[in-house]
Order: sequence, then structure tokens, then C-alpha cells
Amino acid sequence: MPVSASAIYFLNLRGDVLINRLYRDDVGGNMVDAFRTHIMQTKELGTCPVRQIGGCSFFYMRISNVYIVIVVSSNANVACAFKFVVEAVALFKSYFGGAFDEDAIRNNFVLIYELLDEIMDFGYPQNLSPEILKLYITQEGVRSPFSSKPTDKPVPNATLQVTGAVGWRREGLVFLDIVESVNLLMSSKGSVLRCDVTGKILMKCFLSGMPDLKLGLNDKIGLEKESQLKSRPTKSGKTIELDDVTFHQCVNLTRFNSEKTVSFVPPDGEFELMKYRITEGVNLPFRVLPTIKELGRTRMEVNVKVKSVFGAKMFALGVVIKIPVPKQTAKTSFQVTTGRAKIRKFPGQTEPTLSAEVELISTMAEKKSWTRPPIQMEFQVPMFTASGLRVRFLKVWEKSGYNTVEWVRYITKAGSYEIRC
Repeated sequence: MPVSASAIYFLNLRGDVLINRLYRDDVGGNMVDAFRTHIMQTKELGTCPVRQIGGCSFFYMRISNVYIVIVVSSNANVACAFKFVVEAVALFKSYFGGAFDEDAIRNNFVLIYELLDEIMDFGYPQNLSPEILKLYITQEGVRSPFSSKPTDKPVPNATLQVTGAVGWRREGLVFLDIVESVNLLMSSKGSVLRCDVTGKILMKCFLSGMPDLKLGLNDKIGLEKESQLKSRPTKSGKTIELDDVTFHQCVNLTRFNSEKTVSFVPPDGEFELMKYRITEGVNLPFRVLPTIKELGRTRMEVNVKVKSVFGAKMFALGVVIKIPVPKQTAKTSFQVTTGRAKIRKFPGQTEPTLSAEVELISTMAEKKSWTRPPIQMEFQVPMFTASGLRVRFLKVWEKSGYNTVEWVRYITKAGSYEIRC
């Protein structure tokens, strides 16, 4: 549902009209009087930005010392109207040097009228991109003495931007994110009871035309098929076996079943190319060995050894180790919140030990056995994959033959990462 604005007003805090533009003849010129009388002169000005008076709706927003009011006589999209106001103000600021207030409007009213005629046609919002409008509205606004000097930036061709031939994308950029979550249940002795990895490959494409992409991974099935086609063994390092693979609808499933390659024509922008699950050969980023001793009814000793198994040049971020304690805990020797330890940057191939003494409240009630919940971990390890999945190649075929740049990023984070104590 579009905005379909009938009029737009720029008012100061006293209610004086600075600039107005009528786009339709279905509202009268006294609409601003209704806004002053029924909204500005009452205590309801800041309560709700949408008011209905008679057969018209008023959408208004205050920017600095200016009220921008859109008058609508029919049912309209409120969110779209406010989005138009925000983008219009950003456009004006780009011409005025960052300032938008009553003085800036008075100094640039001719330019504002010209911009209003371009960004709204018969009440319907049009292109509000400053880069495009500056190609054919070259008049410079009167800048505030406190505004920064404008910088000369290259702008794209206006016709191509409007028609969408190149559109909103830069040509030849592909971003690949391999995001994995590790799920683990480990015993207090260090043996793995349950472990799997769920992952997804996220893509963000800035490619023009209709390119055909082919993605190569180090999965076992794909490498075996490739070696059969080449009639010789393929040396590609470690291979992995993918389970429960799900592809985006753009992937050519026929070619995947026959050639075991991920071939696709990508949609615009960001999308999820595939999801997968791995249960064998998981590389655990952390190993945790806890020791908890209950010393009578009022004391406990906690020792937790955490070893980072990934490479020494890597590090984990946002590492949180949640160590459970009984409900009657009174005090611990931790210097952070009771029962928790947080490490901002955890380097690889290190083995720190967390120690704590826990004091418990002595109660007269009969002692009940404490069911120890598991220790839980949270973390993120950039440039590390618990599954061992790697992108071997990404090939792009397009008729125009432009060059492409591929950026690949790996990250592993904790799913349900629990260690019994």
C-alpha cells in the first residue's frame, strides 16, 4: 500500500508554515489550521504521531525545531510515510552539509521545492537517493558554517541506477560465510557422549547479469566423483562427510545428483545457500575437565581446566563458562558474577585453570543430594570450522566476462555445549 500523500507541510515550533506542497486537490488549504488547532495547541502533540481529524489523517514527525506533516485523505501505509520523511531529511542534509533546522529551510527553500517535486509525484514517493538526484539537481545548498566540507565521491550512471541494469549492486563481489554451531555433551572424565555440528553457508552476491556459479567443497562424495571424472586420485587434504544437506531453491539439484557439485544462479543480495549436519570427525574447539569437591555442608572446591584445541594463531571471542552451584550458595571467590566466568579473548593452544571456593548457607533441614547440572559454554571462534569444511573453489561464469573477487569467512560458535561435572 503506497503513501498517496495529499500534502506535505514544514512547520516551526510556533506553527508557522515554512514550506508546503500540495500534491492532490482532495484536501483544502486550511489543513494546516486543523493541525495547529487540534494537535499543536493541545497536550496530545507528543503522544501519538498519527492523528485523524475529520476525513484526513495527519502523520507528523519533529526533526530539530521543525515539524514535518504529511496529510492523507485515504487509507495509507504509515510506516512508508515515516520512512519517506526520514530519507527525505537525509537527502536535505546531504545538500545542506548535515544541518536540518528552521534556518536551513529558510536559506534553501528554492532547492527544497525543487527536491520535493522530484522525490514525490502526485503524492507517491520516488527515488530519494542523494547520489542519483545530485546527477541532475546540481544546485548546491547554503551550508551551515559548522558543517563539514563535502567530499567528491564518484557516482554511478543515473540511467543505469533507475532502470536497474546494474542496480544497487557493485559488480563482481561475492561474500561467503560458513557459520557452524557445535553441540556437545561430555562426561566429567572427558569422554564424548554426544556430538554433532550444524552449519550453514551464507552468501551475499553483488553480481550483474545472470552468472552461473559453481562451488567446490572438500566433502567426501564430491571429491570421489571428481577423482572418477579425472581418472586419477585427487589430493585435496582432509575430506568430510556431510549429513542432512538442504539447498536453496536456486541450486541445480539435477547437476548435484549427477556431478556432485553445487551449481546455481544466485539471487540478489544475501541468502542461505545450504544447510548441513555432521556427526563424524568433529574437531572440538574446547575441552573442559571439571573437578568439584563438596567439603561438608558449607564449603565446596571448584577446579575447571579449559583447553583450547584450535591453532595457536587463532583466538576465541566472547567465551563464557557457566559453572553451576547449589541454591544455598552464599559467596564464592570469583571476581565476577557468582558461578560465572567470562573471557573476552581466548587464545588457542592454551590451558588455563579456573579455581573457586564456594561457601554455602548451613540449614537445619535435612541435607538433600545436589543434582549437579552440566557446565555450559558460550564462544565464537573466527576462521575455524569444527566440521573441517573448506571452500576449495568458487567459479563464476558470465557472458560479459567481468572479474570477480571472493571473500570467504569461517566462524564456529557454541550451540548446546555442555560438560557434566
